[in-house]
Amino acid sequence: MKETAHCPTVLRTPDMRYLRILITLFIATACFYRQAMAADSGPDKPASAEARKEDQKKEEAKLQPTVPDASRKPVTVTNSVLVAGQRVTYTVETGMLPLLKADGAPRASVFYMAYTRLGETNTATRPVTFCFNGGPGSSSVWLHLGGLGPRRVKLNDDGTMPPPPFGLVDNEYSILHATDLVFIDPVATGYSRPSKDEKAEQFFGQSGDVESVGDFIRLWTTRGQRWRSPKYLCGESYGVFRAAGLAEHLHSRYGMYLNGLILVSGLLDYGTIREARDNDLPSISFLPSFTATAQFHKKLPTDLQSDLPKAIGESRAFARGPYAAALLAGASLPKDERARIVAQLARLTGLTPQVIEDHELRVSTTSFRELLLRDQGLILGRFDSRITGRDADKTSNSPRFDPSYAVTYGPFSAAMNAYLREELKFENDLPYEILSGVGPWNFASPNSYPSSSGQLASAMSQNPYLRVLVLGAWCDLACPVDGIRHSIDHLTLDTALRKNIAYVEYESGHMMYVNLADLKKLQKDLESFLKP
Repeated sequence: MKETAHCPTVLRTPDMRYLRILITLFIATACFYRQAMAADSGPDKPASAEARKEDQKKEEAKLQPTVPDASRKPVTVTNSVLVAGQRVTYTVETGMLPLLKADGAPRASVFYMAYTRLGETNTATRPVTFCFNGGPGSSSVWLHLGGLGPRRVKLNDDGTMPPPPFGLVDNEYSILHATDLVFIDPVATGYSRPSKDEKAEQFFGQSGDVESVGDFIRLWTTRGQRWRSPKYLCGESYGVFRAAGLAEHLHSRYGMYLNGLILVSGLLDYGTIREARDNDLPSISFLPSFTATAQFHKKLPTDLQSDLPKAIGESRAFARGPYAAALLAGASLPKDERARIVAQLARLTGLTPQVIEDHELRVSTTSFRELLLRDQGLILGRFDSRITGRDADKTSNSPRFDPSYAVTYGPFSAAMNAYLREELKFENDLPYEILSGVGPWNFASPNSYPSSSGQLASAMSQNPYLRVLVLGAWCDLACPVDGIRHSIDHLTLDTALRKNIAYVEYESGHMMYVNLADLKKLQKDLESFLKP
């Protein structure tokens, strides 16, 4: 074998030739990998597989919407609207406020939209109303673009849905002329989110919710220099439950005394709406609303059909008297008395006696919504039983969807998403969560029906100037008018303080403001309540 310049003479035997080939291949392979790694170590590539994966994650993250930054300056625009015959010029501030931990680190960013009337000589004494909806898990879009704010969703006058695409119009029935407005989206709704590495579950419960929303109200009031302003809370649905807890929390935690609570279509005690065999209260609470619904759909006898106040009065008296006694009697109810109860329920609900017998005198809201207009192939809305829809399943004892929610979800979603970017100039690529999942919701008393009645009574007892306006609608089959009346009638409250409570009732549903006639009435009712 001829020697080469690269191999010493000791590699001349046949056995050593194979070893030389192997060494050459090893050196070539090593050189290849060194070159490949050198190329991978350039400024645009990581030096290892782990680094490449990490870089890929970073690149993907750039494409994802980020949690809104609470340090970002709010966006402010100025506009004007004709309200109650007067031109109101206002600013609307859209932004995020941080909720801080004890060490000052942020634990969440809360999204808000705050309307302030311009031209006031003394802004410190002008009322400010903090507004929120319920769910839990709902943003404030409903109160905001439905009734209270200076812009509202364009619906048909009766609250039904026009053909898409949907739009916004000036709201001449806003209450911005009477009070500044702050619309709050609790954590996980709207654009509000927990901070990185913070568990969202800490905000999902009766106490955590009240504490976080209360912290927002404190901080906004402090930054806005509004501690001397008359302060009101306006909550709808679960927002009523929240408002009662907030009234007590703001008082005891921060010494913030409120002037009033506006309780819209809500509840204070879940026992009034949780339908169960061992709970008679929902059957009693819902009956007058069944009567109002049947009257709207022309299902009552002539004498009741022509006179809604009479129909409701008769239904209420029967519910609290003979009907309550019959439910309490249970199986001991005499046969002839049972027959009288069945006949009267049929008269007041528009259902057949057989349906009432089949449901053991306790027709649930879902069954009522399914069965009242079954002969017409229609189901009723839960939030607004005036609204009907078509469900092809005739075998079910409950509707497959809520027509009254279906006619509002699309218009309100389109309106809010357009309003934020096009008019308020607030840009974020996160989805605006109209309704979000926040379960399981942790209540303070997991072994009993949740209640905030005690907190409301405490707040009213300690602040005798706290006034309460209770608003409800007859065709609301989610939170019936008589449910919250029952709760307030049973508050542990001195008789002298009951003069601070007022009631107003409307003829439509849960979101009474989507019905134009009720929206006009609502504006006047709130104007009167907000006057000093």
